Amino acid sequence: MKKYVWIVLMSIGWLVLVACSSGEETNNSSNEGTTEYEETNAITAWAWDPAFNIAALEHAKEAYSGDYDVVIVENAQDDIIQKLNTGLSSGTTKGMPNIVLIEDYRAQSFLQAYPDAFHPLTDVINTDEFADYKTATTSLDGKQYGVPFDSGVAGLYVRTDFLEEAGYTVEDVSNITWAEYIEIGKDVKEATGKNMLTLDPNDLGQIRMMMQSNGSWYVKEDGSTPHISENESLKKAFEVYKGMMDADIAKIVSDWSQFVGAFNSGDVASVPTGNWITPSVKQAAEQSGKWAVVPIPRLDMEGAVNASNLGGSSWYVLNVEGKEQAADFLANTFGSNVELYQTLVQEVGAVGTYSPATEGDAYAVEDEFFGGEQIVSKFSEWTDDIPGVNYGQHTYAIEDIIVTGMQDYLNGTELSQVLENAQSQAEAQLK
Repeated sequence: MKKYVWIVLMSIGWLVLVACSSGEETNNSSNEGTTEYEETNAITAWAWDPAFNIAALEHAKEAYSGDYDVVIVENAQDDIIQKLNTGLSSGTTKGMPNIVLIEDYRAQSFLQAYPDAFHPLTDVINTDEFADYKTATTSLDGKQYGVPFDSGVAGLYVRTDFLEEAGYTVEDVSNITWAEYIEIGKDVKEATGKNMLTLDPNDLGQIRMMMQSNGSWYVKEDGSTPHISENESLKKAFEVYKGMMDADIAKIVSDWSQFVGAFNSGDVASVPTGNWITPSVKQAAEQSGKWAVVPIPRLDMEGAVNASNLGGSSWYVLNVEGKEQAADFLANTFGSNVELYQTLVQEVGAVGTYSPATEGDAYAVEDEFFGGEQIVSKFSEWTDDIPGVNYGQHTYAIEDIIVTGMQDYLNGTELSQVLENAQSQAEAQLK
């Protein structure tokens, strides 16, 4: 009997030992997760779009002379948004990157919802060296959290041959109002049969550009209060949009491929959008020499300028292990490296918002596709004129409401009623 008791006790002891060992292993694994940076001497960066943002990170990695390796992880933008929201809202940073790219329209929603999740970069970069409209978007309560990256500065890409057929020159479409643009569009269509532009009923980028050119947005300066029913810039933008539709100068598209296909195939005479479209315009090599770029049209109202923005993103450092090293990487690349920005212009087509870089040779290159114009230099000049606005937390939520309102307006509902309805819906949804 004693022999059997001894065996049982030994078995229990063995099981306890194994359990303790397993527990220690689990704890060690957890510790290894939190000290992964120290052991691997690496920082991670999340971004989307391999041809643009990921490529820019690769060039930054090559330009960086620090002691830390940078592991670049590609995610779709929607996946990044979901992962950040899931992780930060749960209060855990496990699996989070050191550096993350966030679209400017979404930045304030993260900064305001998770104020302690991001590492301040106020002392890391000189904000005076970046475009004002970008630092306004990437800061909160007097602290700078983002390193501004690409400019979404807008321009009006025009087919010079179509303009000439209608009796116009490039100068005739430079620094004009949207009302003048519509009239020119009518003449172009009559002379050539070509529409003036594309419009996507589910993507109101045109409305965003028009509003920002007059220093206005869907929300008030506090970034959260809906500013719709009494927003004169938004009202005027609606009228311009309807004016384009009524004049029958717009080709309706429903996705990116149709949008690009319209100008690559010669179906439209102009493309009013962000400068990031340049590589897509140049895909139609046979059209070389037939394009020019002029300032974006402005709203016909006091204070409006021929400069605006569409899109753009910036780099942020999460408040996790390795944040100082991540900040060092950004400080010595996107935050100050003039040569890197020359490379990004030449190799990626990314126009940055770092002012010292604009003096470099790459910004002064003449592009034969655009008749020998220095289009990057032009975009850089227009960047300085873009009115800064607070995109706030609700750009896309409000725009979902605005899309429906636009259809109601086009179908005959009074504009004042449309905007009042949108105001009420936004206030109800965004409490």
